[in-house]
Amino acid sequence: MRLVPFVTDLGDLTGRVVQDLRAWPVRGSRLVDEMECVLSVLLAIAFAHALEARHVGWAAFSGYMVMRSHIWRSFKRGSLRVIGTAAGAAAAWYLAAHVLDSLWQTGVALLLVTFVTLYFTMVSPRGYAWLFTGLTFGMVLIDGMQHPDEAVQVFAWARFVEVTAGTAACLIVSALSTLTVRRYLLGEHGVSMAYEWWVDRLLPWNQVAFVHACQGAIAMALIPLAWLWSGLDSLNQSSVTIMVVMAIPLASVADNRTRTKLIHRFVGCMMGALFATVVLLIGRQSPTFILFATAVAVVIGRHIENGKHGIDYVGTQFVLAFLVVSVPDTYEALHLSVGFERLAGVLLGILLLEPVRMLLPVRRVCAVDPGGRKGEESSE
Repeated sequence: MRLVPFVTDLGDLTGRVVQDLRAWPVRGSRLVDEMECVLSVLLAIAFAHALEARHVGWAAFSGYMVMRSHIWRSFKRGSLRVIGTAAGAAAAWYLAAHVLDSLWQTGVALLLVTFVTLYFTMVSPRGYAWLFTGLTFGMVLIDGMQHPDEAVQVFAWARFVEVTAGTAACLIVSALSTLTVRRYLLGEHGVSMAYEWWVDRLLPWNQVAFVHACQGAIAMALIPLAWLWSGLDSLNQSSVTIMVVMAIPLASVADNRTRTKLIHRFVGCMMGALFATVVLLIGRQSPTFILFATAVAVVIGRHIENGKHGIDYVGTQFVLAFLVVSVPDTYEALHLSVGFERLAGVLLGILLLEPVRMLLPVRRVCAVDPGGRKGEESSE
């Protein structure tokens, strides 16, 4: 029964993607934004290789996601991303010694930390930092669970380096563009730098956010069991999927935006993975070709993300999947298998989350109150 609306939504979504790609900018701020993202991603890849990062694609995606239309906006978003990453990595590092000896204790730790961080992601104006606290905690703890022979601090430090490298690359490009191209060619000037940005004023207790956070926490707690069942290596991608899909404003919960976000993530990932597969099959022996294709993919994804057809999340996930599949951690060994292992982790996250949402629906547990302001943008 649920297949029919899914197919209908999929057809509508495909039509909107085609419509958006027809309107390609040849000038103006939208084209500048796309070029900023390309330069940021390429510089992030260079930084990540120079720092010998474990997962270059994660640094590249940070360079993509932090970019905004002014250096001050990019700085705010990048600061929240780095602060949240540091907090999540430190928490995982500390708790790992107490919980990793037991899968059920690991599951409980994932449940509790995911619930707290996801709840505050929804009710705090600084939800982006809370999102990355929970997201990084899950990634580091799951890496530690799957690789008991390696010290957890290695994974914690790797995540921090990857995010910091991508954020630094973005801020450099954003600063140069703000001071040159955007100021003199587009006539854009400064933005308000209000002190209020640093004040974290929480919303009152919200039952909708509570149930929504419970959904994500339960799905996250199932990951250790999924590891026993599947043996999948890239389960940290499953944890990322659960966190980012559930990170939506309170007002969107009443409109069933989580289901829409799942569909958009699925479609965007499939499109990005397909494009990455073609790229690797054609130019897998050529790092130059891979980098050129990366620039093209970033432009396509950003164009969709900046469109007016309500499918921006498809563009975000298109870029994420492409970077995950095609950007290698080392150019000496370009293998499709590594990228598809990570993509399988994304799909497993969706499979874990959807049954939990069906069994614990928000609308049946409490009266939905969509009120409340949306804080700092927290979608990823």
